[in-house]
Amino acid sequence: MTRLIDALRTVPRVDASAWAALPVWTRWAIAARASVLGMTLASAAIGGLVALRSADFSLLLWLLAAIGLLAAHASNNLINDWIDSARGLDRGDYHRARYGTHALGAGLLSARQMALYLGCTAAVALASAALAVAVRGAPALWLAAAGAFFVLFYTWPLKGLGLGEPAVLLVWGPLMTGGTFHVACGAWSWSAAALGTAYALGPTAVLFGKHLDKRTADAARGIRTLPVLIGERAARRGTAALLVLLVVLPPALAVAGLATPWLLLCLLAAPRLRRVLGVFAAPAPRERPARFPESVWPLWYAPHAFALTRRVAALLLLALVPGLFS
Repeated sequence: MTRLIDALRTVPRVDASAWAALPVWTRWAIAARASVLGMTLASAAIGGLVALRSADFSLLLWLLAAIGLLAAHASNNLINDWIDSARGLDRGDYHRARYGTHALGAGLLSARQMALYLGCTAAVALASAALAVAVRGAPALWLAAAGAFFVLFYTWPLKGLGLGEPAVLLVWGPLMTGGTFHVACGAWSWSAAALGTAYALGPTAVLFGKHLDKRTADAARGIRTLPVLIGERAARRGTAALLVLLVVLPPALAVAGLATPWLLLCLLAAPRLRRVLGVFAAPAPRERPARFPESVWPLWYAPHAFALTRRVAALLLLALVPGLFS
């Protein structure tokens, strides 16, 4: 039986009988693709760890910001599946219908049930934003409005205009990390925003990889993601460049004296980076390699980018901890 922890690690494949036996929170985690919410939690944690050194830091308000960001990301995932299903994009042999469980597309959730899931999740995001605005005022309102814009319009039209990837860099970087700092401390921090942007290269690379995996199918459906617009080879090279920057930019900030020297720990991800660059140096295999997890196939580039991003996130967060005692 699929457990909640399984849904937090990947997007499990479940049939109707297994779905019926799951508790509602596990169903929600599968439907909302909770396994990728860790990237959002990392952005909130970066902002929180930087903010924790301020005398104005509020743990309660940081928790409020983190919960709101997680709920907003989950809402976006639900909206993504709902809109793409309504447009007929997730049918047949399309990638989203093949990796993991597409609760709406597979008929495990009705449109009414999907609306209930989305309504409850969005309500948490909106309530968190409203409370943050009530405490922090107009700046928090502008940050919340910007976040709402990307939640509502990422799937359509931004993703189909080649603007999805730049949007992720903006959202996971200054918007999430700088926004978390602002809610927690009542001020803006360019240091938090800069460090968050360095980390946001990872989620951006993951999305690049995912759209690279779906490039042919997206092109056939008229979805003009950046890999569709610039071509397969340029997309592979561009994603590889983002991943290199993900590993070397935090240590570079440390060497330049702009951030804690502990960020040199991110270089420990270099061996994995080397392996991942080898993956992006070649076209994706036509058949699933024997040792590659069946649960994520036919995605190929995205899982490799995700694994490296997760490694760098852990090292980056670890690097910020010593600064709390200095």
